[in-house]
Amino acid sequence: METFSINKVSKQFTGHRALHQVSIAVPKGSIFGLLGPNGAGKTTLIRIINRITAPDEGEILLNGKALSQEDVLRIGYLPEERGLYKKMKVGEQALYLAQLKGLSKSEAIIRLKFWFKKFEIDRWWDKKVEELSKGMQQKIQFIVTVVHQPELLIFDEPFSGFDPINVNLLKDEILRVREQGATIIFSTHNMASVEELCDHIALINQSEKILDGRVDEIKQTYKKNLFELIYSNTGRSISSVLPEQYKLISEESQNGFAKAKIQIPPGNSPNELLRLAISEVEVHGIAELLPTMNDIFISKVSEFKKSSGHEQN
Repeated sequence: METFSINKVSKQFTGHRALHQVSIAVPKGSIFGLLGPNGAGKTTLIRIINRITAPDEGEILLNGKALSQEDVLRIGYLPEERGLYKKMKVGEQALYLAQLKGLSKSEAIIRLKFWFKKFEIDRWWDKKVEELSKGMQQKIQFIVTVVHQPELLIFDEPFSGFDPINVNLLKDEILRVREQGATIIFSTHNMASVEELCDHIALINQSEKILDGRVDEIKQTYKKNLFELIYSNTGRSISSVLPEQYKLISEESQNGFAKAKIQIPPGNSPNELLRLAISEVEVHGIAELLPTMNDIFISKVSEFKKSSGHEQN
């Protein structure tokens, strides 16, 4: 079941095509990675979903119905451009923003106090925003994004500026709200975060969608028959037992063990590689090396750039 779908959305600004016929289906309860280089059109698409701007063509559907202004209350949006009113007190501002999302004052106080305690910032309730570190301000913005328990959450570079401890804190909370039923769109340049969190992705480049699907299926599609073989180091190269059609990519030795990266021919079984290896060495392990999302990202963007005949701005 789709939480929402983006159907053939296009957006043109003066002298610049931001989006062209982009269609994306986001499964309910998923963490959906929205990827792309700077200037690809991701932020424009996020602004259209939030009804900050309107598409020239196409439609946005939430649970099968056209997205309305009232639906925005069911969306939580953490933009990349962060900003709080510096002179306001932290609690006062968080309460104001929570009420804008439809919570009563009493319910907002209860929920905010819970989150402030959870993030260990409850002592900052009566402090001014300008007294907080950047990381603490970002925690507050995360809290006001999720406090009304929205059905759809959109995070635009949510880990920007956070130290590793707080990055892990936010990752845990993102996974937790997904487990509670929320659907999440996650826009980032951090491919490691995509690997760790996302179920599905869409890659946008130069205003067009050039790839989408489940992360695990995409990795299987773009794998290159690479395997890592670990074996006892005898001082001889594994290449001595590899047929000509097998390609030794790298080989290294350390602490009595050797590790080789080998590309086998298409259609061949890794069992054959294992058979060849054990005739020569004592094998301790074999594993397929799937491409990382970073590898796929770079490959697809480069491929699109060549096929379109012009460089990314």
